[in-house]
Parts: sequence; C-alpha cells; structure tokens
Amino acid sequence: MAKPQKRYVCQACGSVASRWQGQCVDCSEWNTLVEEAPVVVTPFQAKHNLQGGGRAVTMVSLDTEVALPARMASGIAELDRALGGGFVEGSATLIGGDPGIGKSTLLLQAAARMALAGGDVAYISGEEAADQVRLRARRLGLGEAPVRLASATSVRDILTTLGAGKPPALLVIDSIQTMHSDLIEGAPGTVSQVRASAQELIRFAKERGTAMVLVGHVTKDGTIAGPRVLEHMVDTVLSFEGERSHQYRILRAIKNRFGGTDEIGVFAMESEGLAEVSNPSSLFLTQRDESVTGAIVFPALEGTRPVLVEIQALVVRLASGATPRRAVVGWDSGRLAMILAVLEARCGLSFSSAEVYLNVAGGYRVQDPAADMAVAAALVSALSERPVAADAVAFGEVALSGEVRSVAHGTLRLKEAAKLGFGKALVPAAMTGEKAAMRLAGFSTLARLVDHLLGRD
Repeated sequence: MAKPQKRYVCQACGSVASRWQGQCVDCSEWNTLVEEAPVVVTPFQAKHNLQGGGRAVTMVSLDTEVALPARMASGIAELDRALGGGFVEGSATLIGGDPGIGKSTLLLQAAARMALAGGDVAYISGEEAADQVRLRARRLGLGEAPVRLASATSVRDILTTLGAGKPPALLVIDSIQTMHSDLIEGAPGTVSQVRASAQELIRFAKERGTAMVLVGHVTKDGTIAGPRVLEHMVDTVLSFEGERSHQYRILRAIKNRFGGTDEIGVFAMESEGLAEVSNPSSLFLTQRDESVTGAIVFPALEGTRPVLVEIQALVVRLASGATPRRAVVGWDSGRLAMILAVLEARCGLSFSSAEVYLNVAGGYRVQDPAADMAVAAALVSALSERPVAADAVAFGEVALSGEVRSVAHGTLRLKEAAKLGFGKALVPAAMTGEKAAMRLAGFSTLARLVDHLLGRD
C-alpha cells in the first residue's frame, strides 16, 4: 500500500495544506496549521459508481402548502426577539461572544425559565463541573428549576444518554469547542473535531425534534472560532456583543433560516444576571440639564427598533506644524474622514490644524449611514463652541457633493424621539412634509445645516 500523505489543516479557516508552514495562505493567520490523520481511500472506493444502489429521494412541488414552524418561547422576550419569535423544534442555534460576556448566564436563565414553565430542558457543560453551574443558578435565583444538568465532553456519551429516553425540548451544549468524538482523531477544539461533533449533535436535533443551542468561542477579532463550515451547518447564528466595562449587552442575529436578521435583543448585566432592557435608549443617553457643545442625539435603527444614542465630538486646536490626531470610538473612522472632507470642501470649515475626537456614548457601535448628519452637527458645534439645543435630534445621510439625503424609517425615528421628550429634529429637506409631534427643520445641503448651527440663517 502507498504511504498515506500527510496533511495540515488550518484551525482558523479549515483549509488543507500538504506541508506545514508558519502562515496559512488562505486566511493569513500564523501558527494555525496542525497535522491531522488523512482519510484512507481504497481503490474500490475511488472507482465506485454512486449513480446506483441508493434509496430514492421524495421530490415535492415548490408550491406545496407548508405550515409555519412552531415556536417555543424562552421566557426572555429579548432573546425571542433576536431569534425571530422563539426556538424552533429541530433547529440548531450557534451563539458566540467574548469570554465573560454572559453567554452561559443567558442560556442558563433561558433554560431555567423554560423548565419552570413545564418544558424538558437539558444543559450539558463541557467547560464547568455540574456543581459550578448549579452554584451559578443559585446566584441567579434559579436553583429550583428542574433542568437536567450534566458535565460531559464525549459526544457518544451525550447522545447515548439523551437517546435512552424522551428527547428534551431544548438542549444546550456549552461549548462546542470542548466536545470530542471518538470517531475522529485529534484533540477537542480542532477543525475536524468541531465539525464532526457538531454534525452528530445537529443530526440528533433534526431527527428527534430537539431545539439545540451550541455555544461557540470567538477569535481575537470577534468572529466565531473554528471552521467556517460550522456557521453553515446551523440554522441560526447569534452574536453576543458588548464591552465588559459597560453594563449593556446586545444579542444580534447574523444568520436566521426561520426569521430575519434585522432584530436585536438588549440586556443589562446586573448582580442577578442579565436583565431585559425594554427601552434601550435609556442606556445610551446621558442625563444633562443644559446644552453642551459637541453633543447631539441620533435616533439609530436596529431592525424595527429605534435606539437613541448620543454623538459626542471634541475639536482641539493645535500649534502650527503639529500633526493632528483623529480618534473614533463607536463609529467608522473612514466615514469620519469623509465627513471632515465634505465640511472642508463644501462648507468652508477648516479641521486641518485641529485634533478631532468622536465618541458614541455608552459604548454603542453605530453602523447606520443616517448618522452622517448627526456627526456633522456635533463636529460643527464642537468647532464653533456653539451648543445644539438639548431637545434636538439629527439624522440624514451626507453625500460627497454635500447633499443631505433621506434615510429609511424616518417616521419611526421621529416617533421614538418625540416619545422620549425631544421637541426638534434636524432632518433632510425631503422629510419636512412628514407628520410628527415635534418641530422639523429640513436641510437640502450640509452647508445649510452649518449656516443654521452657526446662526447665519
């Protein structure tokens, strides 16, 4: 027999190389190639014809009536919102997030509430002992919940135990990187082990109608660790975001085969665990009694939920010849450079000899292009040291020509701002005809907004 060829698999992206090298050629990560045992292919297998010998697959018409999948409420409204209405029977959900962000806490709270509501829930921990999970449940006030708890890492042992009786309605695996299949060579956490373990667990969930949640580790840049194929194997991918130094947490759907990916769930970390936040704007708005220079409120939109955040800017004049800094927290640095260029080229304002600092209060990250106008207003206010009215909000997209363009769901943004007590909105000129419970000031160009903020109009 021919000697089997060695192969090296990248632990970050799953690509295969014939020899070891320091850097993966596909994902450019360093020291991620690990030798794995090759699959032995016999001459019979290589020449075998797959066009016969299988079972016939039932074909159905595309227009066949199909009932919507049944949903199971988790008992946590914000989690159900991110999932699209709750867990689906036979679905596989992957949730990732930084260490200590609250993934295990959230799933333990959801498992306990479903169990207290009469559901059959199993929680398998591969990272902690059963006593550790039990102590955490007691700290959260959920020690009396009838959750079936176990600490195991062998996929064979887990499936044998669960398959012996009635399958649970919800199965939590914490985490998939600790699972091990004895059919595959390699240590837990390698690409082959993660892929094989996830495949067996997902097969069990699909065949037995169990809603399964897999906890996944993340890399230093925030993406889910392990092979990329893991995200393709599951039905839903959730990302748990937030800074450990801040109170809030955001659960965002990246992929959802049973719903949309435009909804978020907002939580606040407290001593009793993760608490739902029904009004996220209260977390990201600072309380102030008087107007401040360089600060304005922006009504961001996450899915169908408006979230009001405060944009803060600081402009510091430097001595001649010094190199100015541009620092951004919570927004895109490239977009800030674009807004500064438009203000200089179209509005006659000079930022070339000043340091510019931009911050989104509360640690929130803004990706909405409608924030252009709010950022421009904050920069003009900080440069001129003229405060914007404390009861004003601003939104609109700015083009390179200096034109202010309309954005989606403007009425929804205005309604949320009015509900929280704001009385004035700086909006694109095309929106001045909208019915709103607040005063609307429309601007067709960024230069007109600058004139308004500087009192020239």
